[in-house]
Amino acid sequence: MAGWPTIPEFRKITVGEAIYGEIMTAVADGLELRLASTSDREWIYRLRHEVYARELGQHAPNAAERLTDDLDENNVYIVAALRDRPVGFVSVTPPWAGRYSIDKYLRRQEHPELRESGLFEIRILTVDPSRRGVMTGKLLMYAALRWVMSHGGRTIVALGRVELLPVYLDLGLTSTGVPVRSGAVDFELLTGEVADLTDRTLRRYGPLLRDVQRTVRWGLEVSFLPEAESCEHGGASIEALGHRFDTLGTRRDVVAADVLDAWFPPAPTVVAALAGGQEWIMRTSPPARAAGLIEEIAVRRNVPEGAVAVGAGSSDLIFRAFGRWLDASSRVLLVDPSYGEYAHVVERVIGCRADRFSLRREDGWRIDLDRFADCLRGRYDLVVVVNPNNPTGVHLDSGALREVLAQAPGGTRFWIDEAYVGYSGPGQSLERYAASTDNTVVCTSMSKMYALSGLRAAYLTAPPQIAAELRRWTPPWAVSLPAQIAAVHALRDPGYYTARWAQTALLRAELATALTQIDGDLQVHESVANFVLITLPRGDPSATRLVDWCRRQGVFLRDLSPLSPGFEGRTVRIAVREASANARTADTVADALHDLRRTV
Repeated sequence: MAGWPTIPEFRKITVGEAIYGEIMTAVADGLELRLASTSDREWIYRLRHEVYARELGQHAPNAAERLTDDLDENNVYIVAALRDRPVGFVSVTPPWAGRYSIDKYLRRQEHPELRESGLFEIRILTVDPSRRGVMTGKLLMYAALRWVMSHGGRTIVALGRVELLPVYLDLGLTSTGVPVRSGAVDFELLTGEVADLTDRTLRRYGPLLRDVQRTVRWGLEVSFLPEAESCEHGGASIEALGHRFDTLGTRRDVVAADVLDAWFPPAPTVVAALAGGQEWIMRTSPPARAAGLIEEIAVRRNVPEGAVAVGAGSSDLIFRAFGRWLDASSRVLLVDPSYGEYAHVVERVIGCRADRFSLRREDGWRIDLDRFADCLRGRYDLVVVVNPNNPTGVHLDSGALREVLAQAPGGTRFWIDEAYVGYSGPGQSLERYAASTDNTVVCTSMSKMYALSGLRAAYLTAPPQIAAELRRWTPPWAVSLPAQIAAVHALRDPGYYTARWAQTALLRAELATALTQIDGDLQVHESVANFVLITLPRGDPSATRLVDWCRRQGVFLRDLSPLSPGFEGRTVRIAVREASANARTADTVADALHDLRRTV
């Protein structure tokens, strides 16, 4: 331990001080922030003993002069180092650890704040006093928040020293009023929403962080700054072709398995309809209300025209409908994990709090209908179900789901997203059911199932009064002329698409088999849609590292970590492509794991 800092050089920094504190007096020149290595653990444990046993009296000193606990196996340590000299660390206990440090002091079932799923505990933040005023502690806490957000975290909990409670409240953290005494130190239980804390940090210190970004050595697997204010989606494969579309020819060198666009082309009749008058189609305004498309949908789906509304993709319909139906006081239930756009619109755009119905890996990501029915007794304004679910790929039988919807409390509106229902087989859509109820809306994207992602066409089926509202709120020419023409001709060729969906299932099975053969410890989950999931064993490289390695080889996969803590940072989604691309994907994943495991 020669050369490591000794106890007088450190002090405990509280959560509030670490995030915000005073404005920095010097830029963090050359400071490195990274996940702790195995060799870092020794100095962390010894330092913990010096600070929390000897200095603060929170724990009793011991002869080994090392302070550890039974959470360390699942704790994530983020360390700060300056010229290879450690100057601080922070610990994060993720929800998949199964328990938290606070469990030693409080019974979670007695405190509503601690009963939420997906809690992350931030604790034992320590920094060298010589680094105070140069943002070491603040950057450590910021790094912890970025790590939590990159793993789907929504809420943090922490124990804050009582004498600093006014500071915590000013920062936006919420005091529960619950006291905790540990050794000689008095604390109070605090909670904070990760997104709110991050927004506050960026509003107050955005320019400062951008300056620091140029000098700090950022070794975490998440970007230093959030990349966008919108919902994070796949699509890095498209971005790799150039923002201004100057290098589209290189698309043949890329495996775009990070997005769920169809691997097959649109029906030949669709292509012919568009190719026959490209110049005219591009310069001609579409029918303002897409009446012909609505009529075609009604005929093909055997629903009244009055029960149909259309939009430029499902996101258009989601933003338009939810923005009218919900406000900050609304109660919404979302399945977790599920399509991220819903949480973004509900929580970040509209600003209401959504409850989560958590799915479990050990249950095969299936919705337990009895538990779901019990949850619905909470009387929500809106309940969203994606079926088949994305990104878990699990389908819930429409008959069973219909029974739950029919028995739900009055006043509850349901939004059923059926973007991938065609892969589930015939008779699984609830479109006709929705048209006959007073509380159910079915949203159907034509992007993925009909190979029209670039054209943006979608529709919803709903009770006529709800559909009429949506049509009234729709601006004219919302769906482009190419999209209307393509959607009409796609609906007229069900035989072509049914055959392609069957072929997709065969390709999906082949891809799943190839991935399974890589490693017996690799968990492969074959969805009912056009993708598979792989889950890495604990102790393996993270999903983020695997995705980054493959991306450098031109194979783009989707890291599911930011969508939900349920994925534990270990799950990757891989879209089905044509056979040769699937083989390249499997070979690249195998090479990546072989290479990365040597560095774990």
